[in-house]
Amino acid sequence: MLSHQQVVAAVERARAFSPFLALLLDREPELARTLSSGELPAVSTLAILDATMPPARRLRLERRRLALRVAIGDLAGCDDLTTVTYSLSDFADHALDTAIRTAIEERTPGAAPLGFTAIALGKQGSHELNYSSDIDPILLFDPATLPHRPREAPEEAAVRIAKRVVEILQARDGDGYVLRVDLRLRPSPEITPIALSVDAAISYYESLALPWERAAFIRARAVAGDVALGERFLGAIQPFVWRRALDFGAIGEIRGISRRIRDHYAQGQAFGPGYDLKRGRGGIREVEFFTQIHQLIHGGRDPALRVADTRGALAALAAAGWVDPAEAKALSEAYTLLRTIEHRVQMIEDRQTHELPTGAALDHVAQLHGLADAGALLDLLRPPVVATARSYDALDPDEGDALSFERDRLDTQLAQAGFVESKLAAQRIEQWRGGSYPALRSPAARAALEAVLPGVIAALGGSPDPQGAIARLDRMLARLSSAVNFFRLLEARPALARLLGLILSHAETLAEDLARRPELIDGLIDSTALDPVGDIATLAQEMTGGADYQLQLDHVRRIVGEKRFALGTQIIAGVADPLVVSAGYARVAEAAIRVLAAATTAEFAASHGRVPESELVILALGRMGGGALTHASDLDLIYLFTGDYLAESDGAKPLGAVLYYNRLAQRVSAALSVPTASGPLYEIDTRLRPSGTQGPLSVSLDGFARYQRESAWTWEHMALARARCVFGSAEADAAVTAIIGAVLRGDRPLRDVVAEGTKMRADMAAHKPALGPLDAKLLPGGLVDLEFAVHMVQLQSGQGLDPNLRRAIESLVAAGLAPAAMLAAHDLLTRLLVTLRLVAPDARAPGPATQALVAQALGMADWPAVVASLDATRQEVSAWLSHVEEPTP
Repeated sequence: MLSHQQVVAAVERARAFSPFLALLLDREPELARTLSSGELPAVSTLAILDATMPPARRLRLERRRLALRVAIGDLAGCDDLTTVTYSLSDFADHALDTAIRTAIEERTPGAAPLGFTAIALGKQGSHELNYSSDIDPILLFDPATLPHRPREAPEEAAVRIAKRVVEILQARDGDGYVLRVDLRLRPSPEITPIALSVDAAISYYESLALPWERAAFIRARAVAGDVALGERFLGAIQPFVWRRALDFGAIGEIRGISRRIRDHYAQGQAFGPGYDLKRGRGGIREVEFFTQIHQLIHGGRDPALRVADTRGALAALAAAGWVDPAEAKALSEAYTLLRTIEHRVQMIEDRQTHELPTGAALDHVAQLHGLADAGALLDLLRPPVVATARSYDALDPDEGDALSFERDRLDTQLAQAGFVESKLAAQRIEQWRGGSYPALRSPAARAALEAVLPGVIAALGGSPDPQGAIARLDRMLARLSSAVNFFRLLEARPALARLLGLILSHAETLAEDLARRPELIDGLIDSTALDPVGDIATLAQEMTGGADYQLQLDHVRRIVGEKRFALGTQIIAGVADPLVVSAGYARVAEAAIRVLAAATTAEFAASHGRVPESELVILALGRMGGGALTHASDLDLIYLFTGDYLAESDGAKPLGAVLYYNRLAQRVSAALSVPTASGPLYEIDTRLRPSGTQGPLSVSLDGFARYQRESAWTWEHMALARARCVFGSAEADAAVTAIIGAVLRGDRPLRDVVAEGTKMRADMAAHKPALGPLDAKLLPGGLVDLEFAVHMVQLQSGQGLDPNLRRAIESLVAAGLAPAAMLAAHDLLTRLLVTLRLVAPDARAPGPATQALVAQALGMADWPAVVASLDATRQEVSAWLSHVEEPTP
């Protein structure tokens, strides 16, 4: 009975204090009912047995169920930490194995899943996976046994299988995702493919591996695919991990590991709100490294110490007499508590975070755990954190003074360069020098860092926000797989360092793009990168290329990424009007649609032929339809087809027209959205199609016309006011444009446009509130209100029918149907939206240096002028909207 009450109480706390778990309870009603009744189903019952469901979707749904079940069992106290981490790790093993089998089956149907294996490192390897953790596998293959296609090299097949595995696990949709995957722990990630041959990997670990990789393989485990192959690999490298003779070089390696971890992440070290449970002094990482250092010292001679999980290894070390039993017990208990609270932090939003939040958010973590408030949580954590730090410090008590002179000198240099908090900046740089991130661990990377460091320090120190710039550079380096080429480029082109300083000072959005694809900065070498992008035809020609369809997808993603990055940089550098940049974003997107829709149609026709006298037509709506995107805009699209819907394609695998175009539309959406090795492209939203999500993805042109004339709601006609054809022949474009024009001019059901539009705006405001006080789109009197006013006047009058919002307003002003002030309102709100999407995506006031940049982009004197103009503009828009909404006498 008590356990039933605990489960019910856990569900209540989850709903009250965890938005993520509350969402899962809503999305898994059957499981939620079971849990709310006090029942805790076995994890094994969560598997989905529907063999017809695509494996990727099945995994996403299973992960969602598991996340809810494990969280409630943990919060209720029914499952201990071991049960929780084993459940999470076992699912990761299952998911990785399913992804490998699926990828091989898709490419070579019927082939046995041999010759490809995954070695789990880190917490998956030791069955200690976090609640919201990525996995760190090494993907290996055997060229002799790997299934591959005719005339395909095994090396190429392995990389393609690996890419598909990552895609299956990482791709997000409405059901969520399966797992985040980090492949940077493989040998020399800056130069090696994402899947390595087993023999090459063995050779690397026998001769070239770095000291930290010894510690990584303490927790290695063959978990997926051809497990026998993985175990053969692990057996071959055992002598590398477990060395019998401990020499002074090995002691130096261990101390190097200790130094890097001890100095890692200056922020979050002090205990209190904001404390980093993983990396902070006395945190999880220090328990793990205390344990692993002792294992590396003694495990070469004593196989009983070669235990993967941290608490099991501590027990083994205590039993062997290498660690005091009381100290081992205290560290094990500290590890259990720290990991448990880490899970609570991650359960709040399903984020891979390890930091205690601040303010009311910390109270929520405490209350989710069943405590009264943040104070009680900190009181619970403080004693084990202090004890762990004491044990860890005792490993190398005399180490601290050796680097003091060098650090003091670096402090002075940084202060002279412009860093106010020079000590913090110096700590970061020393961490980089120590190889704190995978991208910095090779000798080539560290040499390149030293070569470029003077120029980077000067550029960042002279930037508007040196401290913010170096912090963003630190986050960027943490995500890079290789830093060598990035550093060498900055060394060869010092002018790029200034641009980098501006980007890192102002635009976290661009800094994150750069972390994912450091080669983006290559595109800024050419001075034309800061010029407006070309017309659509020129861009499409530049995007056309690639020997096959997959290479074409990659090529478009590279070009789009470079163009979008350069456009954003133009705003940051102060060389372009955000209105011009916004139009440039839209031209880039339209060129990508044209190229990828054409390539996908040709690829699809190779199997299914073409439907005679018929073609695919793509309409863009929303900001894309209006030709004015932001850096973060998704694409609102509708897929249509011309011709007879009863026709059939003429290929080797014929399809009826309706099925043909619906499948083709799915392929086009995937081509425009699914991440490849070159990164993601756009989010695609097709909910504006006839009948919304309840209707087919693609409809015939006749069906579209009939729906708009007979069945569409007022809000759909308002959306239609910004619709235009972005893919299709001139004839199809003319036909669609004629249908849209007729509908907007009155060939539609008679409805109260103002009443329905007003209600829809109120509903939207209630369900989609503004992000922050500077949300130029969603605030009352913002762009959405302006759009509603324009569309209601367009539908009532049949005038100003232009998809481009600015031109539509110009026409309405000329016709006396809109105040002249609405043009200036449109320009200010659009400039602000486009700029803030780069520098303040949370729509809150940025730092002083970035405030000056925003004012410059808007052509204003200072930040107070920006705020005042926004307030005045919103009042003007709200006044006009109120006038439009007034009942007609």
